[in-house]
Formats: sequence, structure tokens, C-alpha cells
Amino acid sequence: MIEGTGVITEETTADEQAPALPSPSLDVPVTVIKPSRGLSFIDWDAFWQYRELLYFFVWRDIKVRYKQTALGVVWVILQPLASMAIFTVLFGVLLNAPSGQVPYPLFAFAGLLPWNYFSSALTRSSSSVVTNANLVTKIYFPRIMIPLSSVISGLVDFCVSAVVLAVMMLLYGFPPTTSVLLLPVFLLLAMVTSLGFGLWLSALNVRYRDVNYLAPFIVQIWMYLTPVVYATTLIPERFRFLLSLNPMTGVIEGFRWALLGPGVTDTALAPGLVAVSVGIALAVFLTGLVYFRTTEKTFADIV
Repeated sequence: MIEGTGVITEETTADEQAPALPSPSLDVPVTVIKPSRGLSFIDWDAFWQYRELLYFFVWRDIKVRYKQTALGVVWVILQPLASMAIFTVLFGVLLNAPSGQVPYPLFAFAGLLPWNYFSSALTRSSSSVVTNANLVTKIYFPRIMIPLSSVISGLVDFCVSAVVLAVMMLLYGFPPTTSVLLLPVFLLLAMVTSLGFGLWLSALNVRYRDVNYLAPFIVQIWMYLTPVVYATTLIPERFRFLLSLNPMTGVIEGFRWALLGPGVTDTALAPGLVAVSVGIALAVFLTGLVYFRTTEKTFADIV
């Protein structure tokens, strides 16, 4: 109390003036993100925890791809049909390229089906991390979901084109045989191949943006180094082993074998050489996975 002013006041301490802060509760969950130790290909616990995020990534990619387009999913049918028509005129009519016992349009479309899936998945996945930079720098989630969603979303286009190929097979009188049951195996190989190279390019693209310009150029040249629109019999026998170094050779030849049946197409590659291309595809996938996992820790700082 202060005397001589006619005003009576009460002295309060600093603890009484400031509101009391609530003590931290031990029941509040705390998430601690630590870098992985040792060699781990995939953090399966985190992958399972964020599994719904992968679904939304895939759904977003599908919606954005055909948003505000007049034809929408019709482009999935027009693009391979237009490519098939051009290659039929160039290789089937003008150059008279061999296609075994199969009409050349059907032969070409059976090769374009897996190749279009691979090329589109590789192109999208190579730039996927940079495209999603706003998410990478703000929240945590398994980064591998970004290129993986680009590979999975391409299956929608693949299924639509597969229906067109099935109609063509019936029109040309080539009903599917029991070998078509192995088609999912070669489709899985195409997914592994595109994801393997996509992991390499997407991680490199974070540091070197030249990958944005290099990836489409690589895909364009790669197509002519793969027996997509020509048979392997066009290659001299002493050089055919070089085709086995191309991991997509096993995919293309496997697709034709599964769709058109053994003995219909003159597959010149021996099973051992196809196994080499499959082994290279798996090696690219595993090394790409390791490189992606070791560099993803710096994505948020560089991108």
C-alpha cells in the first residue's frame, strides 16, 4: 500500500501478473524424424503409414493429365494409332520390314504398347521430384512415392491402349493364347525398368536441371535402339547380343511373345540373351533405389 496519494494499490509480483503457462503434457505424441542408418532400400514402416498419400498422388496425376482437354482420354487411343499408321507406311510398306506371320500394323502396335508406357513413365518420373518441390520442402513423406506414382499412373493409359490392341487382334484373326497369362510378368518388368531409370534421373534432376532436356532426347534415340517397330531378324546375327544390353529388349520381345503367341513372331533372341536384359533391368532398379535413398536427404535443401 502507498500512502500520501489517496490511492490504495496492491503490489503484485511478476508471477501473479503473467498468466500461468500450462505444463507440457507427457501424453502429447512427438514425431522424431531421423536419417536412416546403414543400407536400407525402402523404409517399409513409413511407406505403409503414408500409403494413402501414394493413392492421392496417382489420382492427382491422372486428373491433371487430361484436365481441360477437349478429347480427354481419347488421346490415349489416338497417339499410338497415329504412330502405328506412320510406322506401317515407312517400315511395313516402303521398307517392307519383316514381321513374321503377323500383319505389320499388329506387329508394330504390340511393340508400341509397352514402349509408350515406358517412355511416358520415364519422362514423368524423371522430373517428378522437381515438379513437387513445394511438397518436398514443407512436409515429410517417403520421397520414393513421387516417382513411383508417375509409374503407376501410366497404367491407366496402358490399359486403354491394351483394349485397342485386343480389338485389333480379333479383327486380324489372332485370338490370345495361353501365353497371354505371362503378360503381367513382362508388364511388371516394364514397370521395374521405368522406375529404375526414373529413380536415377529424378535424383540427378534435383541437382542438374539438364535432365529435363536430356530425358526426352534419350527416350527418342532409345526407341530406335529397341526392336519396337522392326524385328530382331534385321540385325546381323553377330551383333544381336548387343540388343540384350538394352533392358527394354526383353520387355518388347516378351510382350510380343505373350500377346501373339510363341512361333508367330520370329524372335531371334535366345532365352539367355533375354535373361541378360532382364538382369540389367534389375541391376538398374536396385542401384537407382540405393542412389535415390542416399540423396533424398538433401532434396529439400537443393530443390
